[in-house]
Amino acid sequence: MTWDVIVVGAGAAGLATAIFTRNRRQEASVLLLDGARKPGAKILVSGGGRCNVTNTVVTERDYRGGPPASVRRVLRALTVADTVRFFADAGVALHEEHDGKLFPDSNSARQVLDALLERAAASGVELRSSHRVSLLEKTAGGFRVATNAGELLARRVVLATGGMSLPKSGSDGAGYALARALGHTMVATTPALAPLVLSASGEDAPATHSTWSGVSQPVVLTLRADGSVATRQPGSMLWTHFGISGPAALDLSRHWLRARLEGRAADATANLTPDFHFESLEDFWLDQARHRPRAMLGTIIGTKVPAAVAEGVLAALGIDESTTLASLTRDDRRRVCHALTAWPIPIVDSRGYNFAEATAGGIALHEIDPSTMESRCCPGLYLVGEMLDVDGRLGGFNFQWAWSSAAVAAGGLSRT
Repeated sequence: MTWDVIVVGAGAAGLATAIFTRNRRQEASVLLLDGARKPGAKILVSGGGRCNVTNTVVTERDYRGGPPASVRRVLRALTVADTVRFFADAGVALHEEHDGKLFPDSNSARQVLDALLERAAASGVELRSSHRVSLLEKTAGGFRVATNAGELLARRVVLATGGMSLPKSGSDGAGYALARALGHTMVATTPALAPLVLSASGEDAPATHSTWSGVSQPVVLTLRADGSVATRQPGSMLWTHFGISGPAALDLSRHWLRARLEGRAADATANLTPDFHFESLEDFWLDQARHRPRAMLGTIIGTKVPAAVAEGVLAALGIDESTTLASLTRDDRRRVCHALTAWPIPIVDSRGYNFAEATAGGIALHEIDPSTMESRCCPGLYLVGEMLDVDGRLGGFNFQWAWSSAAVAAGGLSRT
């Protein structure tokens, strides 16, 4: 038998592509292959097991990697409203949380995966798990697909094998080799949305993160590369025994890792009082000194940052926390302001793909037709989802890329 379409990879993008293709062409035979015994492991662990399906507002500005015009074109093919409607029809109602994140009302990633699997089965998609693809070969009539369970033939093939993040879920980068063998080129990969490891010591950056482990606070992280500001990431940050995690740190990780990959000197700082900059924070201290001259420095700092952080900052600066505002010297006041608004974050690495939620880099997007997701290098081959050089920030954007790119591929597959 020659299948009309074989989709390799039964993650978010692969499942959606198979479903959308059958919905558009009910006469087409669609086979979905996955190397894991139980597909969808990455969906199950996403969003802390709750699955952040999408975001209320999604634009090309939420992504890095491929040409923004191509990303915009793909996103417009399946909008957020379309996504919400698709999941509602599948029995998964969504609700909005902080920063526009949309989660299932059940707060269960399992419900999302089950709904996708049920829709795939109901639409006539055949799913074969424990089928790992080792080779794709172009033939006169389409493709020969070699798996650990035998060979298959297909008129067209969709690669939806994911990137390299969370390799235990099946995203181990194997799909890159399949694409490269058929003429594609790679943009070097790095983890994205990964916790960051900080130096254990350093004169310029006291190793306070371990003593602050478990403390969460709002910050603005600033990354400078070769002396210029590369990005600023606001949000919550969690101090850990190894370094930092939380939304702000995860969003920063991609930029730090890409800078290192490109050989640029990168350093990061945290504004621990994100409602202030240096000058406005100094004005705050001067105002407090006028109205509360006998107030202790540690007490006032403790109103702006967590107590453990306030204590650690003052200890690192060698300033007694019982110092009154009236007796605080100008130099010490400015040292405190600088420390709170530009605390050094001595990043040495990320925690790697095992802890990353996404992959930066991948198959070059300019080698894909954004109106169909068909390869410009190998006609009949389609690529979707995370294996492409497109990665979104935290907040449901990578899932939306999966749904949208799947819809574009299904449209392309239905035209021929």
